[in-house]
Amino acid sequence: MIEAAELARLSGVRHGFFTRDGGVSQGLYASLNCGLGSGDDAEAVRENRARAMGRLGLGGDRLVTLHQVHSADTLVVERPFAPDARPKADGMATRVNGIALGALAADCAPILFADAGARVVGAAHAGWRGALSGIAEATVATMVSLGARMDTIVAVVGPCIRQRSYQVGPEFRAVFVAAATDNDHWFAPSRQLGFWQFDLAGYVVDRLGRLGLARVGVLDHDTCADEARFFSYRRACLKGEKDYGRLVSAIALEP
Repeated sequence: MIEAAELARLSGVRHGFFTRDGGVSQGLYASLNCGLGSGDDAEAVRENRARAMGRLGLGGDRLVTLHQVHSADTLVVERPFAPDARPKADGMATRVNGIALGALAADCAPILFADAGARVVGAAHAGWRGALSGIAEATVATMVSLGARMDTIVAVVGPCIRQRSYQVGPEFRAVFVAAATDNDHWFAPSRQLGFWQFDLAGYVVDRLGRLGLARVGVLDHDTCADEARFFSYRRACLKGEKDYGRLVSAIALEP
């Protein structure tokens, strides 16, 4: 588990950006696969989720994750919901103590948020589609609806695919540049002619920075390049693997 200094110093908040270590899953999912939507053994996933929550001092049934759909949709969580009743959304916020909001990812950027003074936390899953359509801003807005203030919210972007590993085609870049011409800044020429390297983490951090938050942090880990510690969708595709595990990043108000 990796902690971010920006969140670790906050009173009454627990969090963790979990690696793939410390679980019971085997094979492609070894070992801390927390993805309910993966092809892994369901009992193993439940045990992994319980182990992750144990690191935060919570029961496994206190972890809330969504049916993530690469959207800018968010919701308020008032109580844990059953794994088979996960709403389709990519961001959430809560004021309830002891509920861990979890973002699942395997190259996409997990974002954890906290306003310790207002006692509001949030979590978001930011793939490129969600980031472009505003999932970070939507999650902050949902937190504000619960009493948080933009200028007291702390946000941290967790391990994700980094620019050196994220090659994209010209049509991908065109979508971003069409949305805003200065988005061209987040693309560097690739070694392969006609392709580009996209800086997902930098793009998400920049959008968060425009909101006037108290602090914005980022963890410098490349999920695609570091197979020993992280699951990666892109790496699985490049290797021709049929599936991949999901990492969980979670945040909670102390019970």
